[in-house]
Amino acid sequence: MATATYPPPPPFYRLYKDYNENPKSIPERPPPIEGTYMCFSGNYTTDDVLPSLEEQGVRQLYPKEPNVDFKKELGSLNRELQLHILELADVLVERPSQYARRVEDISIIFKNLHHLLNSLHPHQARATLIHVLELQIQRRKQAVDDIKRRREEVQETSHGVSRNPSWAVEHGF
Repeated sequence: MATATYPPPPPFYRLYKDYNENPKSIPERPPPIEGTYMCFSGNYTTDDVLPSLEEQGVRQLYPKEPNVDFKKELGSLNRELQLHILELADVLVERPSQYARRVEDISIIFKNLHHLLNSLHPHQARATLIHVLELQIQRRKQAVDDIKRRREEVQETSHGVSRNPSWAVEHGF
């Protein structure tokens, strides 16, 4: 019994069969999805809003003020995490049956750390964009300076040739 190495292409490839003769013959793009949609049995939304820890049913361990000092709070949560891990090790040695509460506390600390780091993504994206744009500006300024330098070299060469035609022969022009 012979079988194909690769599966056949999806049936929508036929929509593009006349593309080489008429590039405008392709179907219209579907409109972008807005609101909620389902993917892999999960509901998702197109809104880029980070849900609060309270909405996720997690106790928030850092202040609820809008201007959070991320560096300070991440540091304190990190120290608290280290302390809880040491306590978990102690509990596992002395009272192994009571580890569940410590594990839950560590889970809450990790969720708070994760939420704080996710809150930094817009700032990181902005800083990355600023850095990329500054690099582009720097490269373009270097290109302009290079063009100006080469133009001056050409002007010097042309002035040298116009003043003294034997100069061109001496310099291989």
